[in-house]
Amino acid sequence: ERFAREGWFVGLYDVAGETLNELREQLGPDRCVAETLNVTDAAAWSSALERFWHASGGRLDVLLNNAGIAKSGPFQDIPVATHHGIVDVNLKGVINGCHAGFAYLRRTEGARLINLGSASAIYGAADLASYSATKFAVRGLTEALDLEWRKLGIRVCDIWPIFVQTKMVEGLSTGSLKAMGVHLTAEDIANTIWKASTRRSQRVHWLVGTQTHLIYRAACFLPDALNRAVTAKLSCH
Repeated sequence: ERFAREGWFVGLYDVAGETLNELREQLGPDRCVAETLNVTDAAAWSSALERFWHASGGRLDVLLNNAGIAKSGPFQDIPVATHHGIVDVNLKGVINGCHAGFAYLRRTEGARLINLGSASAIYGAADLASYSATKFAVRGLTEALDLEWRKLGIRVCDIWPIFVQTKMVEGLSTGSLKAMGVHLTAEDIANTIWKASTRRSQRVHWLVGTQTHLIYRAACFLPDALNRAVTAKLSCH
């Protein structure tokens, strides 16, 4: 919403399109486009971005890879098809967006690619094994593309929140969630995305929330055995 208020042309995409038209009317039909998009479909990504490029007047200032799903529980109790689905959306969907967006980002001065990461990319999250694994992969992808694309004028970064008050966490049950609670809101994430989109910063990882900062600092400076012990304690809460 803030992007539209500040005069940016916005693209809204979701696999379920029920609320998209309502949001489009709220922001202003002349300031955005709204379409359904399954991020696991690479061809659909390419088509959507081509239409956005023409609708925006030939600019893609920020590409935000925001799609993600999660399933909590013991790894062996979750069907393998569910694990595969998490990888398809959280990792392959991000790769699809990066790959399809490159040509348009390359042609927009000062363009930025922003991936939605997670604090679960700091240390593997028990009962969220596949989700955590995809976020480690997104972290690596982000770091690599920032190195590759920086010389081409494209900045690449990611956003690292811990648990956020959204529908995603409503279906989760993990020891760490019970121990730490949910203190971040969608607005907190949106504010960080705005900063990552507009500030002249070399930062690759944007950490959101005090808990995320503490976990990250601990992982950087404490011995691995101690980090593992603390993570295990939280996971067994």
